Amino acid sequence: MNLNSYLKLSNNYKSNAQKTRVFTEPFVEENFYCPYCGATLIACKNNDKVRDFNCSRCNENYELKSKQGKSLGKKVPDGKYITMIERISSNNNPNFYFLNYDKVSLDIINFCAVPSYFFTPDIIIPRTKGIPNRLDYIMCSIDISSIPTSGKIFYVKDKEIISKAKVLDDWNKTLFLKEANNIRAKGWLLDIMQCIEKLGDNSFSLNDMYTFEQYLKIKHSENNNIQAKIRQQLQILRDKGFLKFKSRGKYEVI
Repeated sequence: MNLNSYLKLSNNYKSNAQKTRVFTEPFVEENFYCPYCGATLIACKNNDKVRDFNCSRCNENYELKSKQGKSLGKKVPDGKYITMIERISSNNNPNFYFLNYDKVSLDIINFCAVPSYFFTPDIIIPRTKGIPNRLDYIMCSIDISSIPTSGKIFYVKDKEIISKAKVLDDWNKTLFLKEANNIRAKGWLLDIMQCIEKLGDNSFSLNDMYTFEQYLKIKHSENNNIQAKIRQQLQILRDKGFLKFKSRGKYEVI
């Protein structure tokens, strides 16, 4: 997939950020679809500050972040820190699209969607910009390296186009996270999912998960029984169909 035929749309712009926006947004609208229901996307008006696309069928909406480079990287710049934290806390955050392309060839290298429910305050990193000591002028970055792999739904991965059926299936596998009662409950599930991924194997044991006890204690210092919490979260993931119970203390990612 290539952006060449869209590049001319940016001829009248000087800012690199504006140039990237005006030729990547039409590309996404014309070539991709809603990962939730598979319907076409409709670009929003330029003055809509919290979303770039609406699904033409369901109520899902998306914000696009595009960049040049060989990879998506670990962090993606975003807007005001306070605004982003408020959006996440109110569950009024759009889903995100992340795209990176080759500067010379304009080939799409990666394009993925991240559901809104994978966003927690932990992954929003403040960065100093503008007037010091003014909260309104503290910007932020999204730490996408902290998002579990299961939360990155690739349409294009390392230039390979992923089938629409797999995109829709991958998206729907984690819909249960939408049901989490609050940010703390969701945060625990996401942390456990990321710990499972760090093990590097779809099959693992309860004792394997206990090796993350200290790491989880640092993240959740209010909890005094981390091992019990690990067992509870594994039970939830099993009940939601994310994991399969194989035998006593043995699990497998479905």
